[in-house]
Amino acid sequence: MCGVVGIAGKAPVNQLLYDALTMLQHRGQDAAGIVTCQDGRLFLRKDNGMVRDVFHTRHMRALLGNYGIGHVRYPTAGSSSSAEAQPFYVNSPYGITLAHNGNLTNAHEIHDDLYNSDLRHINTDSDSEVLLNVFAHELQKCGKVVPTHDDIFEAVAQVHHRCKGAYGVVAMITGHGLVGFRDPNGIRPLIYGSRETEEGMEYIIASESVAITALGFKIERDIAPGEAVFIDAAGQFHSKQCAVDPKYRPCIFEYVYFARPDAIIDGISVYKARLRMGETLAQKILREWGPEHDIDVVIPIPDTSRTAALELANMLGVKFREGFMKNRYIGRTFIMPGQQLRKKSVRQKLNPVELEFKGKNVLLVDDSIVRGTTCEEIIQMARDSGAKQVFFASAAPMVKYPNVYGIDMPAKDELIASDRTVDEVRQLIGADRLIFQDLEDLKDAVRTKKVPHLTEFDCAVFDGVYVTEGIDEQYLDNLQQRRNDTAKKNKDGYIDVNVDAASVDLTGIKEDN
Repeated sequence: MCGVVGIAGKAPVNQLLYDALTMLQHRGQDAAGIVTCQDGRLFLRKDNGMVRDVFHTRHMRALLGNYGIGHVRYPTAGSSSSAEAQPFYVNSPYGITLAHNGNLTNAHEIHDDLYNSDLRHINTDSDSEVLLNVFAHELQKCGKVVPTHDDIFEAVAQVHHRCKGAYGVVAMITGHGLVGFRDPNGIRPLIYGSRETEEGMEYIIASESVAITALGFKIERDIAPGEAVFIDAAGQFHSKQCAVDPKYRPCIFEYVYFARPDAIIDGISVYKARLRMGETLAQKILREWGPEHDIDVVIPIPDTSRTAALELANMLGVKFREGFMKNRYIGRTFIMPGQQLRKKSVRQKLNPVELEFKGKNVLLVDDSIVRGTTCEEIIQMARDSGAKQVFFASAAPMVKYPNVYGIDMPAKDELIASDRTVDEVRQLIGADRLIFQDLEDLKDAVRTKKVPHLTEFDCAVFDGVYVTEGIDEQYLDNLQQRRNDTAKKNKDGYIDVNVDAASVDLTGIKEDN
């Protein structure tokens, strides 16, 4: 999962891009990058690390121009090398930079076509560079010195035809404008906004609405599945549906975990959806455990589950307490490669408030259970703090299948619930009781009458139904071999030699390290 932003402004956009990336930092803490454009020249800064660590004053001063795009990443495909930090750049045609959130499911096939038929060279293992080169190749076909918005939309249409999977994309065509487009299923979110200034209208495209409102822009609307928008060099806005048969099937895990609670995705409040998740989960507890459920206190696992846990406690009529204090300087644990690293990080990230556990029957609520490492450690922490019994509730159903659309759940044998019953998972994590949300209840929690067109979701991690073509057992087996923890360790175990490009201007890009 990643976060992207693009801004077409009337004044320098470096600070705006930085601020937007900090609002999207929850979507990836592995790497960050910004590229801006002034007078046909690009200025780039990207590296591994959090936004605050990648960009210093000297870097910000060097990011000149009124147009730019930014990216925050955690590595799903490829490796965690700084060479794969985004945005990516290709010189021909026009000079295009691109930032991508999602994952292409046919990247390896396209890679061969790009090399053999399109005569394009791919320098990394990132599917984002594949997508960039497909877009660049299709745009080059127009053969014009100045591409029109129709040329750009035709190139996006061909991207939809060639690329399968999930993608929310912002791209900058040097000297010509800013592009944003979304996959035909709308799996990954993308939204745009605007604001009027004395110099004229400014536009922003981002993964989440929080990056728009925090910068003082007005939300216009979500970019529809398959749609592309283009803000040209004169500041004129254009949009077009570029897919043949687009459908709204967004990733339901965005609402469960990834998005900020104050975000609005495809017209649905993430906060309200999580409240409803708490309601439906409480109703299931009353059905299955009965009114005499023996729960003394409900404690959320910070931070994502807090909203659902609060409403669950209200529905059950029991106390809600903050039993874990979170260290804000430790990254997300299930994103981290390697079980031992995740396990160690749980103890560093959370510290129990012992008085909330001692002698009580505690219901711990988390947004989901993926590998089981986090909840196993947390349950033991609750017992060490004196809890009499420890119950566990997941606001999401059992995660049984790999994710192929940009979430780091690629290996089935690393998913604790993949081939196990609820009771078997309960025993493994050490809980006295365990309950999961039902999938239909989760869908109902996200749906709203205010958005009648949004009825379907990508729920593949729960039900194994993939919304794009070509996802079979052979594909999943190959994916697991490439992207499980062992493969990541082997891939990232080499020495990465980088050339210090400070003050070097290559193919029109100044990269300031």
